[in-house]
Amino acid sequence: MTEPVTEPVTEHEPEHEPEAESGPEPVTGPEPEAGAVVVGAPEPVARQARYRRRAAVVAAAGLAAGAVAVALLAAAGPDSRAPRAGGSTGTGATPPAASVPAAPGAPQPAPSDDASGPTASTDPTGASAPGSGPPTGPPSASPPAQAPGRAPAVPLKAAVRSHVWTAGCDHAYLFERGPGSVAPPPVEADAPAWASAQRAVHAGSQIVEVTLHGTGPGAVVLEDLEVRVAARRKPPAWNVYQMSQGCGGGLTPAVFAVNLDAPRPLARPVAGNDAGSPLPAPAFPLRVSAAEPVVLRVEATTTGCDCDWSLDLRWTGPSGSGTLRIDDGGRPLRTSAATGRPVYGYALEQGRWSR
Repeated sequence: MTEPVTEPVTEHEPEHEPEAESGPEPVTGPEPEAGAVVVGAPEPVARQARYRRRAAVVAAAGLAAGAVAVALLAAAGPDSRAPRAGGSTGTGATPPAASVPAAPGAPQPAPSDDASGPTASTDPTGASAPGSGPPTGPPSASPPAQAPGRAPAVPLKAAVRSHVWTAGCDHAYLFERGPGSVAPPPVEADAPAWASAQRAVHAGSQIVEVTLHGTGPGAVVLEDLEVRVAARRKPPAWNVYQMSQGCGGGLTPAVFAVNLDAPRPLARPVAGNDAGSPLPAPAFPLRVSAAEPVVLRVEATTTGCDCDWSLDLRWTGPSGSGTLRIDDGGRPLRTSAATGRPVYGYALEQGRWSR
């Protein structure tokens, strides 16, 4: 058994002295080991042990009270006086906003992303965003205005023929190949496909026929025809192939004649002839509708260039005004001079091209 440690005994105040709340005073000597029986321990040592136990109980009670307070605050949540969704300012759990009317003067909740009401959101182009609902303003009875900078729809339909032969038989093309490798001449109706396969170019002149129909209920006024030359090149040194050895007819249609060699080519009206009877020259303005088509015939000639060109037809109609481009299916029309080049015709009896 361990020998008891005898500490010097000091004088203490009577027991009625108030307990120290700040905790027992530290023991200056070592405490007995666990399970050891202290024989003859002085009374002041036992009193100090009671003080330590009582202080430990008070500290544990304080910690428990603090933990309970924290738990109550966490359960209570944010300040019950703060405004909630729907405007309720009551305490405790807040019922759904639809079942509790908003108090007067309370802040209104922000609308949710899935609100079913109309919104004012638009995309950068100004169109309503998908799912944005109907517009809030009153409906307009007038038709929508034309967007600024956007040309009105063309109220015309044009059918262009760029391989028109004089009297249906007389025309010439330039080919790069020699006469032994050129197919026999076609009829006028097959000329577009034949010329494309041969990579042929109109030689000296080209006739373009444009048939115009109105596409709307109102009439359209054709105001003018402008010539655009996109490129001028030196004529190629190719052979000329005539589609006929000569043909004639009693009809010379009135046309708009174009000189592609002019610095600023113009479409000039030229009168025609029908078996001795004059045909008046075409003149603008012209009126066209769905029931009254108009046919424009343009004949372009050149003696000095290999030209890329097109036509711009200016019009005015119920929807506004604009310009209709006339070309060869999206490509420029092409006509080349053939002055001084070898000329070949097709000899039917021999079945070959000859000069």
